[in-house]
Amino acid sequence: MTQINSINPNKHPRASKSGKGSLVISLARNLFEIEEAQRLRYKIFSEELGAKIEKNDIDVDGFDEFCDHLIIRDQLTQRVVGTYRILTAAMAAEAGGFYSAGEFDLSRLQHLFSNTVEIGRGCVHPDYRHGGTIALLWSGIAKYMIQYSYEYIIGCASITMTDGGHIASSIYQKLIMQGHLSPQEYRVFPHCGLPLSALDISLEVSPPALLKGYMRIGAYICGEPAWDPHFNTANLLVMLPISRIHPRYAAHFLK
Repeated sequence: MTQINSINPNKHPRASKSGKGSLVISLARNLFEIEEAQRLRYKIFSEELGAKIEKNDIDVDGFDEFCDHLIIRDQLTQRVVGTYRILTAAMAAEAGGFYSAGEFDLSRLQHLFSNTVEIGRGCVHPDYRHGGTIALLWSGIAKYMIQYSYEYIIGCASITMTDGGHIASSIYQKLIMQGHLSPQEYRVFPHCGLPLSALDISLEVSPPALLKGYMRIGAYICGEPAWDPHFNTANLLVMLPISRIHPRYAAHFLK
């Protein structure tokens, strides 16, 4: 387990600039940088998505202390504008399991856990939701995977529930129609599923930027969405075997 207050930057992906010029990605090196990521998470999850977060201005939970935290900083403003947290199998063992196990039955994926990392709490500041930021996040994740020889990525991708679930249901249906549903052997099952039969599946919708990014590079959705009442979101369990990364992106992410 990598302690969050003693990350050795020489052992992790080096900071790198994006094509936008002012964006730099790295792992958080201290508690102050982790708190910057948590403040961005609060802004997105509470102020934008309506999550019920008790602490003012900061989103933190019991998994944070076990995770590595990937951050994107705009060097011009010094703001953290994008983040993901990374939980390896060893870290998950210390934390009591993967975060997504609280929302889904992961039994069919259990044999892959030793080669799996879970990414979560991913978000990007509204002003930076363009391809360059998403690509930079994925580049950082890919370099982490390669450096530590992991084969699979899993994570919960969140969709707003502010309309009662119709948007989430329609996005799920759209992704199925586009061929993004996983093979049966990778299916997971929500502990608290959406009532899909009672929801509209025909809305003209576009997946959130991070979820769209998953699909673009070759990820699966592994089954029906789970409802997270704390965050008031519908979550899809997304899985990406490194071998499935689309060739168009593999040369960039895996170099």
